[in-house]
Amino acid sequence: MANPTRITVAFDKSTADLLEKISTEAQLSQSEVMRRALKFYSENKALEDPAIKKKFHAYLAMLPTGEHIIVDVDHWLMFLRLIATSPDKERFWSEHRDVARAHWEQLKNTVHSSEDLLFRLEACNFFRLTKNAPNDFTLVLVSELSKDFIRIFLEEYFEAMGVKAEIKENLTKLRVIIKPASAKIKPFG
Repeated sequence: MANPTRITVAFDKSTADLLEKISTEAQLSQSEVMRRALKFYSENKALEDPAIKKKFHAYLAMLPTGEHIIVDVDHWLMFLRLIATSPDKERFWSEHRDVARAHWEQLKNTVHSSEDLLFRLEACNFFRLTKNAPNDFTLVLVSELSKDFIRIFLEEYFEAMGVKAEIKENLTKLRVIIKPASAKIKPFG
């Protein structure tokens, strides 16, 4: 490195120990660890925005287990078009309903409200979510093709959750109105 600028910093004992540990494990100088840490922080400071941080944590909760995948929107729409013309489409929709109810059982300790569910599905890029009022949401869909998929999933999940919701359809939007007494998740068991 040409003409480095020397900077003196003071760390408490636990931070100094952490820097030493990372430096040793990565086989890097402490200066290189600090350079990389500052660069990482600069590149990821958008995570300070609460909305971005929440979405990032949603991805972090879904992707590492391998239980979720990222699919290009064009592929997603291609699959939906194929389902619409399939002779087995009724079987698909029946199994889709089963999967939605199974998701509720799987997520009952993670998703605590209808809004949590809508946020999680927005993080999956099924739609863009707008909160109109405390229990009133507009879901702007990627395509009209995804309307039935999302509506059926929400109907089944909300029913399993014990949530009463009115879902109104527009061309590329769904409006979801949660009945106030049912907005929280019902106990399981």
